[in-house]
Amino acid sequence: MPARNGQKIKIVALLDILKNESDEEHPISAEYICSRLNEMGISAERKSVYGDIAALTDYGYDIIHTRTPSAGYYLASREFELPEVYLLTDAAQAASFITVKKTRELVKKLGSLLSNSQVKKREKGMYIDNGHKCDNEEIYYNIDTLSRAIDGRRKVELDYRVRTISKERKIGFEEKHYKVSPYALVWQNDHYYLVANYEKYNNLMHIRVDRMKKVTVTNQDFRHFSEVSSYTDVFDIADYTKKSFQMYAGEECEVKFTCTEKILEQVIDRFSDKIFITNVENGKFSFTTKVILSDGLVNWIMQFGNDIKVERPDTLKELLTQKAKSLIEIYKNP
Repeated sequence: MPARNGQKIKIVALLDILKNESDEEHPISAEYICSRLNEMGISAERKSVYGDIAALTDYGYDIIHTRTPSAGYYLASREFELPEVYLLTDAAQAASFITVKKTRELVKKLGSLLSNSQVKKREKGMYIDNGHKCDNEEIYYNIDTLSRAIDGRRKVELDYRVRTISKERKIGFEEKHYKVSPYALVWQNDHYYLVANYEKYNNLMHIRVDRMKKVTVTNQDFRHFSEVSSYTDVFDIADYTKKSFQMYAGEECEVKFTCTEKILEQVIDRFSDKIFITNVENGKFSFTTKVILSDGLVNWIMQFGNDIKVERPDTLKELLTQKAKSLIEIYKNP
């Protein structure tokens, strides 16, 4: 009997056909699968297709035979379910630190997890806003380089671009060179930040990754974060992010707030439902938490007006008073 074409790869090709061309709304028949395999130069008959589908099912693939909306087979479960792919796609589109080119590449890769019909349906409701995307194509490499430096506990050198405006009203860039000890990467406020220590100072700084150029790992050991933060064994990025506001750096302190119940949701969104609430009366509640004292914290508090009051420390109360006075001065003298 002559050898039949492509038998060693037939089952893999069949799986690809099921992944790409079938879903619950679009089952495909054994006859269709045979024709597609033959188009690929792979000899196939219905009986062998049934056997291959049975083998894939035995191996763990969730392949369903149905008679509605038409008779055929479809791949019911995938590595990522449809809502999960939609969520990841939306995140890629919304992330301003990912360039338009990289966004399209990511969306295309995520689409490969769906069937062709699901991709077409998704594309109809998809829009990539070019206006808010960065143009720094180095960002992927920067993330990889910074991750390796964090894992290896090495300092990094980088050029950092900051926007400027000239007397001629033209927007340009000014570059500064830094050597820093990197501790963590954080996605917050629609930007990707590196939390690090600049060797000239004894504190933490936040640097936007999309503004970095020429990031290189040095052979120098990083400065341990215990020297510039309250963390000793592990840099707890979840705890640090919860305490920092709008990625402003500053000193950690304990703050007591009194708030109206009207902003309970916003308080819990910010500090989680693990806060210890006290003195619930007259539509108000109090709680104490540790936060990083900064302009970001002041701005967060002021957005709630008289629905929130700082009971302590006096340092924060003074910062709020100064901010309120400066706003009054701006609008008192138009």
